[in-house]
Amino acid sequence: MGWRGVSLVSGWQFTASLCFYTVFAATAFVREGFGVSLGVTGLTVTAVMLGYTALLFGTGAATDAFGERPLLVYGLLALAAGMAFVAVAPTFPILLVALLFVGFAYATAMPATNRAAINVAPPGRQALAMNVKQVGVTAGSAVAALLIAWMATTDAAAVLGIVRFDWQAAFLAGAALAVVVAAVTALRYEGMPASGSLSVPDVRSLLDDRAYRGLLVSGFFLGAAVFTTTSYVVPHVTDTVAATASVGGAVLATVQVTGSLGRLAGGELADRIPGRPTRGPALVLAAQAALAGLGFLAVVVAGGRTATWLAFGFLGLSILGFPGVYYATMTALVDDDEVGAATAGGQTALNAGGLVAPPLFGTVAGSVGYDAGWIGLAVLTTAAAAAVWIAIARD
Repeated sequence: MGWRGVSLVSGWQFTASLCFYTVFAATAFVREGFGVSLGVTGLTVTAVMLGYTALLFGTGAATDAFGERPLLVYGLLALAAGMAFVAVAPTFPILLVALLFVGFAYATAMPATNRAAINVAPPGRQALAMNVKQVGVTAGSAVAALLIAWMATTDAAAVLGIVRFDWQAAFLAGAALAVVVAAVTALRYEGMPASGSLSVPDVRSLLDDRAYRGLLVSGFFLGAAVFTTTSYVVPHVTDTVAATASVGGAVLATVQVTGSLGRLAGGELADRIPGRPTRGPALVLAAQAALAGLGFLAVVVAGGRTATWLAFGFLGLSILGFPGVYYATMTALVDDDEVGAATAGGQTALNAGGLVAPPLFGTVAGSVGYDAGWIGLAVLTTAAAAAVWIAIARD
């Protein structure tokens, strides 16, 4: 299908990510609306990440067995249902249950879209195609941040009459878009042939590869950093520079935009580095992880609204720019019939970091200060760069 197919898959990823990352953009509004502490607010991210992680190996195996097309169609419809559930949640405990369901549905995303990106990529442009598809994540996240900020400052709740808080209307909007895009995908995307036999992924054989193990280690550290960043940009801005949550949403959108630029630049550079298929993506991944460490330190030393905005924009280039080359490296390590399982393992590593770090960061930020949390993330991303270099890039 070429670049037209890449656009179709990227549009799917944009829609799914808009839904999923609306959760992260809503953290400051959840804290205010339900009257919970900063640390408890982090449980919203834990709930959605727990659901996401729990089904990854199942959706990875299903992708390898039945192909990516049914996962793309039915997964997006399930995500629409989860978004609607979040929109009408009356209490914080019910909200957590709804977010768990959103995570379950989003678990279809990475195994299915990674396989789809390989299917539609022009010859020799797999890394760039993967990164273009991954721009759907940051673009969807940016729109989610702006959508939440806009809905929170309008009288959407009164107009709709079915949501408790204005910002919850953004979840209904995401649900409606997901239904439309699922229908388009069903009509326009054919998919690759699959084995037709559902089996337990051969995780042991994947773990025998030292390079794959190195990716998992780096993925855990990078996952802790990226999910914490998207969760706490808005609270950081509101708490440290006394800006409104809407301004914080704009800063988060900026982070997502620069993350998109980082993904496109990283994919283009990775395809141009000569050598075996894993060499270019691995070198770019190590460099982006190292730059993320500097980005977190820039946030620490920034003072005032403008400097903080610029620091987060610089940080976005690296910490939100790495997933495309992360998956390009991973898919280059395995055969086509193992892409789903390999992706599930890699995403599980990312999500494991995302499960642990946001509540811990919230607790540290609430008791010690944000700077201590950002410095901790700088250490983790530097460790991630070292893991990639030792396991893959230096060879």
